[in-house]
Amino acid sequence: MPTKNMIEAINDAHRVTMAADPDIVVFGEDVGYFGGVFRATAGLQQEFGKTRCFDAPISEGGIIGAAVGMAAYGLKPVVEIQFADYIYPGYDQIVSEVARMRYRTAGEWTMPMVIRSPYGGGIFGGQTHSQSPEALFTHVAGLKVVIPSTPLDAKGLLIAAIEDPDPVLFFEPKRIYNGPFDGHHDRPVTPWARHPDSEVPDGHYTVPLGKARIVRPGNDLTVIAYGTMVHVALAAVEENGIDAEVIDLRTLVPLDIATIEESVKKTGRALVVQEATKTSGFGSELATLIQERCFYHLEAPVARVTGWDTPYPHAYEWIYFPGPIRMRQALEKVMAE
Repeated sequence: MPTKNMIEAINDAHRVTMAADPDIVVFGEDVGYFGGVFRATAGLQQEFGKTRCFDAPISEGGIIGAAVGMAAYGLKPVVEIQFADYIYPGYDQIVSEVARMRYRTAGEWTMPMVIRSPYGGGIFGGQTHSQSPEALFTHVAGLKVVIPSTPLDAKGLLIAAIEDPDPVLFFEPKRIYNGPFDGHHDRPVTPWARHPDSEVPDGHYTVPLGKARIVRPGNDLTVIAYGTMVHVALAAVEENGIDAEVIDLRTLVPLDIATIEESVKKTGRALVVQEATKTSGFGSELATLIQERCFYHLEAPVARVTGWDTPYPHAYEWIYFPGPIRMRQALEKVMAE
């Protein structure tokens, strides 16, 4: 089976879906001739033409607004916002138009569109290229929010998102575009070519939206993560010798709460890991759901390891991330209570 990194898997998902469905169009800033700043759309314009893969002006509100019209007309736009930090000028379009169209029209119109965007830190991009805004969108009814952690899932989830009749925010953790982190050194040391989840089938396949993956089974503690933090969580539990079950959410909305609930009721302990800032992050929602559903099974309070409650600190990027020290402290605290 061929091996791919996450960028290559995302590019392949575009090719597979565009070849199968002429209604799919891909556009955004620099995604056409240049193939995107991270090369996720490389070669698509050459293969499918300028009417199906094209560049857009530097106007996120315009990009998303145009996609709304296309989706209402019957096309299936897949738009790229170059960095998640740039999505805010288009936030009103997403909240007021994209998310509400099905409800506003009583199901007469749907919004079969995908908004892709690299998110999170790890490339020394500073405050305007490194944010993790997923919680802003999980709060909005009518949107689905997907964050893959492997090339295998990235391709399957993106195909599923493109084929979904409703709008999907597809956040791609750019810190692991080219390879996973071992969690110990804050540097990519394991190329995807040597990683089991880099074996990506050719052709069409999907990973269902709303289904989490148990990455590592365990009995003493449940660790819940998504995106880059899945690799950090795995490294932490293995380094500290804890029999922890690690769950990769893959999809934040819809959330696979059944898998989380089953795991926490088995282990009696839960630790949530997110790269985003702590206050009002998606981890807060996870902690509340666990408390509501698993209270009488818990042996300790639900714990969180997160980014700081500060604007993104460029000079302290690697300290900002949940890493080995904070992960070890949290693991020890949860296991001791």
